[in-house]
Amino acid sequence: MLSIRKIGVIGRTYRNLNRYRQILAVLLKYGFGDLLELLKLDQYVAAGLQLISKKQSIKVEKLTRPQGLRMALEELGPTYIKLGQILSTRPDLIPVDFLQELSKLQDKVPSFPAAAARKIIETELGMTPENLFVQFDDTPLASASIGQVHRAQLQDGREVALKVQRPGIQKVIEVDLEIMLHLATLMEHHIEELAFHRPIKIVEEFARTLEKELDYLLEAANMERAALNFSDDPATCIPAVFRELSTARVLTTECIKGIKVSDIERLDVAGLDRKLITSRGADILLRMIFEHGFFQADPHPGNIFVLPDNVICLIDFGMVGSVDRQTRETFVDLLDGIVKKDASKVAVVLLQLTDWEEEPDSRAFEVDVTDFMAYHLFRPLKDVRIGKLLHHLLELASRHRLRIPPNIFLMMKSMTTVEGVARMLDPEFDLFGRAAPYIRSVILERYSPQRLSTDAFQMTADLIKFTRRFPQDLLDIARLVRRQQLCLKIEDRGLERTLSTHDQISNRLSFSIIIAALIIGSALIVISEIPPLFYGISLIGIIGFTAAALMGIWLLVAILRKGRL
Repeated sequence: MLSIRKIGVIGRTYRNLNRYRQILAVLLKYGFGDLLELLKLDQYVAAGLQLISKKQSIKVEKLTRPQGLRMALEELGPTYIKLGQILSTRPDLIPVDFLQELSKLQDKVPSFPAAAARKIIETELGMTPENLFVQFDDTPLASASIGQVHRAQLQDGREVALKVQRPGIQKVIEVDLEIMLHLATLMEHHIEELAFHRPIKIVEEFARTLEKELDYLLEAANMERAALNFSDDPATCIPAVFRELSTARVLTTECIKGIKVSDIERLDVAGLDRKLITSRGADILLRMIFEHGFFQADPHPGNIFVLPDNVICLIDFGMVGSVDRQTRETFVDLLDGIVKKDASKVAVVLLQLTDWEEEPDSRAFEVDVTDFMAYHLFRPLKDVRIGKLLHHLLELASRHRLRIPPNIFLMMKSMTTVEGVARMLDPEFDLFGRAAPYIRSVILERYSPQRLSTDAFQMTADLIKFTRRFPQDLLDIARLVRRQQLCLKIEDRGLERTLSTHDQISNRLSFSIIIAALIIGSALIVISEIPPLFYGISLIGIIGFTAAALMGIWLLVAILRKGRL
């Protein structure tokens, strides 16, 4: 567990003075001196500021503000690189230009000594690498900010990859988070524009995200979940996890010997089919999003390998995304509106997908959506670039103060990344065309008998729950009235009208109950497959659903004739 303490007194500031001084020096170096002045840091870390030489306060005039921030984060090391990478997935928090620049952040961290890796393995697994493995390679396969990967060979001859966490990384992160929290607190107190985004909450969320990333067992669970989802697909490979050789700081998985998807020359030499690789890779992501609702959120070329027979292998499930069924269906509505070039539908669905404090002007918003679609979509869909489309969509949302939720953005970003990789392999690849069957499947699934039956049962359960709770809720209201904690104002404007309205309500309620009973009864008949059957569906159930639909339409017409629902 990460332990983060607020810096509330000068003593705690001095405790991390060297690191604090380093952070301030880097910020000054990349042109953020104005920000430090607004934060009034002199009253907290005066000593630290005095130790920063004037030579370190370099004006970087050729860099844009977003470029300066990216370079500063890269220089500050693992914690801040991770912060930038996470912020690059949060269009609800930062402007689009910063978003694009931070997405370029890379872990440029040298590997740590093999002796340290061996020590961690021994501590975590209870045995030395020599006793655990036939062979252990001291030279890491890859190195990142949180850990590095070593190849080893098990006693039975199988090759594995061990991701070993950096020694002392948790302490480094805790110190950085403590300082980061202090800076966020100052931002909320002194900078009104930044206070709107609640920087303290951002740091707290970031701490929780990092805590998850520091626990390799969570990544192991993500890999196992993905492997289970694709267990029926021989063209997809997710490396197997060796649970008995995995802990929170060491993750042991099957070692993959494939070709990086970006290494086109090696793919061609190996005789692999680039078009087939492209279609299979796209299908993997589309299945993850539209069928599973759980997807690898960082599908860049370094995390995608091609095995013999054009099998696609995904690695690194440290960052994943998830979307519920309702969100997937709403997202499909958005794509359907885009494909059909229906600006009104796209505008309505965008409001459903985004968060906002004040609803935008509907007319102005629809005009902007129309312009957006005219720019991108009045051309063959195969020529549409999702990356550019996403960029303009973010600008449109920002203009109308709409916040795109992180899970939706991660999904869009993953699609953008995959499209980039796909067009690198096959310049003619059409992601929209590839996604069409998945979109149709989601739309049709809404109206399947099983789905209708499930929804009917859920509605019935909710109705029963309401019916059971209503008398008690009524008694609670009466009790509040007796205690004079609730005041009721009753105005009689004609008893006859009241009685007539009461009769209407009673009739409609009785009618609704009959319709609900028909739906439930029909659903039970369909599930039980009571003959006669029509295309595998009970004919009696179909008749029942039809009768319920007709009665529902009749009720709706009667209500509309009265001029109100």
